[in-house]
Amino acid sequence: MAINIEKWDVEDNGFWEREGKAVANRNLWISIPALLLAFAVWIIWGMLIVKMKELGFTLGMNPQTPEDWAKVNAMLWALPAIAGLAGATLRIPNSFMIAVGGGRNVTFLNTLFLAIPAFGAGIALQDKDTPYAVFVVLALTSGFGGGNFSSSMSNISYFFPKRMQGTALGLNAGLGNLGVSTMQFLVPFMLTGAIFGTAFGAAQVVPGTEKLIYLHNGAFVWVPLIILASLAAFFGMNNLKSATPNLGNYAGEFTKIILLTIFGLVGSAIAVYMLVFLKINMWIVLPVAIIVTLAMMKYLSPGELKGSINKQFAIFSNKHTWIMTVLYIMTFGSFIGYASSFPKLIQDIFGYIPNPEVIGEMMVNPHAPNPMTYAFLGPLLGALIRPVGGWLSDKLNSGSRVTAWSTILQIVSALAAAYFIVESKGSATPQDNWWPFFWSFMALFAGTGIGNGSTFRSVPYIFSKEQAGPVLGWTAAAAAYGAFIVPKIFGEQIAAKTPENALYGFVAFYVFCLVLNWWYYDRKNAEVKC
Repeated sequence: MAINIEKWDVEDNGFWEREGKAVANRNLWISIPALLLAFAVWIIWGMLIVKMKELGFTLGMNPQTPEDWAKVNAMLWALPAIAGLAGATLRIPNSFMIAVGGGRNVTFLNTLFLAIPAFGAGIALQDKDTPYAVFVVLALTSGFGGGNFSSSMSNISYFFPKRMQGTALGLNAGLGNLGVSTMQFLVPFMLTGAIFGTAFGAAQVVPGTEKLIYLHNGAFVWVPLIILASLAAFFGMNNLKSATPNLGNYAGEFTKIILLTIFGLVGSAIAVYMLVFLKINMWIVLPVAIIVTLAMMKYLSPGELKGSINKQFAIFSNKHTWIMTVLYIMTFGSFIGYASSFPKLIQDIFGYIPNPEVIGEMMVNPHAPNPMTYAFLGPLLGALIRPVGGWLSDKLNSGSRVTAWSTILQIVSALAAAYFIVESKGSATPQDNWWPFFWSFMALFAGTGIGNGSTFRSVPYIFSKEQAGPVLGWTAAAAAYGAFIVPKIFGEQIAAKTPENALYGFVAFYVFCLVLNWWYYDRKNAEVKC
């Protein structure tokens, strides 16, 4: 079959069985590993900063006192937040990219872009005195991985009939989300030896020990995988005329994809500069990133591109776009935010205890759980259970009902996790609370994963076929800011020594979402049944 497919009518059962199913499944199973790698590169800083702290990375600051090192710790917390901010902002142009670039073309270029932060981080991590600005730029470009999700989900939605979209989108997103846990599982193994030989960098020694860590391997390992996935997308995927009306000019399509990507990078860079170097509040920075990116797309795009984007901007006049955006922030925003924060949160809550010999000073807890051992399990559970949320919604014929129960699970488990954080504060044996804290967070990840699948299943039942793709992309873009908001709030509250307050704030938001979902979609006389 041709790369550019002219006829595509999957709601016709005959067409679906004859040729549609095989093409759709091939595109899905190439899309999934590409998206898995995107998530791995996007969320990698949550793992890297744990070892950066252990190795004594100075970020070019020359810290001498405990207060100086506390500032370095706060700067480390900012790196996954920066990647989260950039990834979420890049989802905005990715939401509209399929309509002008083609699904195969977009997946190929977006996957290839991942090699930039992966290779760059591998170089920068070889020197613990690498300036902070370098890591800021690399975290910014890691946002390529976050942006890919919106275009990937929008693309796959065109390949499958409505009756199968809950399952198909759940598989693409859920198995794609496995990139987080795959990365968190694989990276620790990559740090233990010279996997690529000494030509790609020497080991670093943990201060005060003889332990060797090949930290750069945690970044370099993704480069060959990215190249393979890019080639698979280029040679194995298709563009659909029904999704991209003006197909056929590769140079023009690639140019549009790159231009939209630049818009997202510029919006992200301005926001990151304000956040990191001007010290402007995160709640001011976040809308700046969105407004700048949308404005550039609307006013700086060339004629044909501008016309297509303006047509898709019609989704913003539909109130359900905004309602579903809020609900998806609750589910996916929580999932990706917790996935980015979980390793460092384990280290900061359980890794240090009061020094009995020096009042006010903390020391390493020799009995602390190893974040590298457990961190991948939460995102793994959340990702694996996500297709179940879509499948269960299909079976019950109600995404809103599944969303309601998953929200209740998030509320209860977040409150439980906050309780065990409080119990651990200032304790000489915080590890006593580790297992109940761990299982509370596993339940929290499960709730977010189920809700991820159920909310995405609802979209095709609320919106028309023409609007469903852009809405899927936009809601995913907004929700991805959870990867910025959650680690930023945790970092601030840990600095204030009140990390439990972060979870209390999230619970208040979940309660609001529970009511919103019930009123518009799940009550007896709801406006829309989905």
